[in-house]
Amino acid sequence: MRLYLGAIALGAMLCAPAMVAQERSRETTSTTTVTTHRYYDPEHKTYHEWNDGEQHAWEHWVKEERHAKEHDFAKANKKEQREYWKWRHEHSDWHE
Repeated sequence: MRLYLGAIALGAMLCAPAMVAQERSRETTSTTTVTTHRYYDPEHKTYHEWNDGEQHAWEHWVKEERHAKEHDFAKANKKEQREYWKWRHEHSDWHE
């Protein structure tokens, strides 16, 4: 009986640090991270951070300026991306 209680106590002592570490891990992974994308404009030799404003400008350009079907910038071919950056530099004050 004494050996049995000793084994239980030893097992509890060994598991306690693991349980605390698991709880700490849960705390650090519960934070939200934001992933940002940057695209290089070879004509103007600048990087552009893709954010909500850029997304709205892209959607406007595709639909209103080009009268094309909506699609992601990342899936556009290089020529279309260059045309978009040219338009953005000419309309840097554009906002919806």
